[in-house]
Amino acid sequence: MSDSPPLLNPFDDTNGRNSKASVSPSPSVKGSTYRLVSSDRSSGPFPSIARRLTAYGSNPSLSAASDSPYLGASRPLSLGDQYTLPPDPQTWGTRLLPEDKEEDDDLHGPDPDVRGERIWADNGGDVFSSRGVINLGALVLLIVGILVLFVGFPVITAVTQKQLTNLGAFNLGGINASGQVPDIPGHRGLIDVDTPESAYQKTSWRTGEQLELVFSDEFNVEGRTFYPGDDPYWEAVDLHYWATNNLEWYDPEAIATQGGDLVITLSKKETHDLHYQGGMMSTWNKFCFTGGYIEANVSLPGVSNILGLWPAIWTMGNLGRAGYGATLEGTWPYTYDTCDIGTVKNQTIDNQPAAATVNGDTGHNGILSFLPGQRLSRCTCDGEAHPGPKHSDGTFVGRAAPEIDMFEAQIDQNTLIPGVSQSAQWAPFNHAYIWQNTSANEIITDPTISNQNTFKGSVTQQATSVVTDTDPNCYEYETGCFSIYGFEYQPGFEDGYITWISNNKISWTLNGPGLGPDDLVEIQERPVPGEPMYIITNLGMSYNFGPVDLDHLPFPVHLRIDYIRVYQPSNAINIGCDPKDYPTASYIEQFAEAYSNPNLTTWVDDYHQAWPKNSFLNQC
Repeated sequence: MSDSPPLLNPFDDTNGRNSKASVSPSPSVKGSTYRLVSSDRSSGPFPSIARRLTAYGSNPSLSAASDSPYLGASRPLSLGDQYTLPPDPQTWGTRLLPEDKEEDDDLHGPDPDVRGERIWADNGGDVFSSRGVINLGALVLLIVGILVLFVGFPVITAVTQKQLTNLGAFNLGGINASGQVPDIPGHRGLIDVDTPESAYQKTSWRTGEQLELVFSDEFNVEGRTFYPGDDPYWEAVDLHYWATNNLEWYDPEAIATQGGDLVITLSKKETHDLHYQGGMMSTWNKFCFTGGYIEANVSLPGVSNILGLWPAIWTMGNLGRAGYGATLEGTWPYTYDTCDIGTVKNQTIDNQPAAATVNGDTGHNGILSFLPGQRLSRCTCDGEAHPGPKHSDGTFVGRAAPEIDMFEAQIDQNTLIPGVSQSAQWAPFNHAYIWQNTSANEIITDPTISNQNTFKGSVTQQATSVVTDTDPNCYEYETGCFSIYGFEYQPGFEDGYITWISNNKISWTLNGPGLGPDDLVEIQERPVPGEPMYIITNLGMSYNFGPVDLDHLPFPVHLRIDYIRVYQPSNAINIGCDPKDYPTASYIEQFAEAYSNPNLTTWVDDYHQAWPKNSFLNQC
């Protein structure tokens, strides 16, 4: 064998600096072959190789003391001489084949099974070993988890979730204006979970038939607020109610639930440059009903003999939003479906008919009406903006925003006896605001405590109203007891009616024919409203409503409402703000800015919208 070039041992990190190997001639190899018989590197990563490394030289007489660079000369023993491997791996003294098992690696030499056969020859694994069972179990759990997530969860959700229903309603059925029945954790859907089952039905005050509960709010959940977006049905406004010259600013801060009641606070508090803060909230465009019975259990604010507070619960057609003047111009308080002079401005053309120019509002020279005309009348020309629908003759259904008040509490300024005004507002107007209040059309249950209101109308409204004495104890600073107020109504003319409730008794009834045609002002009947009506409640002050004794009112004062409930006949359930016969949603969406911006006080001047053309005025 020829001399091999010196090789550096890769397993010796000392590179020969501290090696203490003794070399002796190999008796089996001729010439210059020497065998390494001891080394301090026997503890290296491959000791068997280190013990058998062979060094090759050209002369056995090489001396470690020789420094000659030439063969045969005396020179030091180099690293290449000490650690040189022969070219044949079989002579290295260790097993290097892949199938050979090494001392520190069990993966290359799997043990045979009991039959002498290898299992999982590639890695030596055994499915029945503890490790195999764990691996297989983990894989099974992973697969099961994926199946549960993407298959089981949807199935479980579909089976176990609470199914929202129309709760018995016709038309859109049990929804708010966005088409949903809210199901809020800790709260309720249309019917409050806290409403006792004994209140699920009510006997009609008029017909004696059973009425079904279709909406309720018990206000039992503590700390509810009514800022926009807080509640599925109620929303408090943030505005000044300029239309009635209120003394306070309506702020959502003034309304919350407390102690099982809805509490509206009127306080002496600077708010938006006004000295007082009150509250008003409504279900506008969220919950509406058409026909039926609505009642509330109420404790009135303040003291029973101090004038000035104006607490109220009332309803209005959804096409008008209370406090948003542009939406009310030409819609409030109309309820009219005839194309005639009753739809035009001031109810006159060239100062005719004469009865519309005299015996009206004494504060305006006897003029009957300053209304701008019915904006969404039956006279509306084709192609003009109108919420519809149409009659079979192709004319539009007359639409508007009528008003029916459950109550407006007041105190007689002469007797200081507390009472409630219970009324409905109408347009167009009778001559001198005199409706046909015969004994058949105006039925007062107890004339000793109920009397026709002295206010019959003004240039902006005609009122049918009766004032009924109420329990003086049921005021905040008296005993604070609660009284039930409400009204039951059926839309229409011939069969239409409104029956009001005070202190849980019938106070008075208006029958539809009382608002029949009036030849003197050339108008036809005004039906009991068929518009979807929403609920409003508020507490404020205004000299428009009567004297205000600011020196003696004990601010803050609180209107407390225990509950509000709505009932309807089971064969005439009609809830929702966008019913088929009286749609509102598309029109409100078309003119959304008017319904969201209270600073737009008029339809034409502020909102800059065209007034619909009127066929009675030959504008089509």
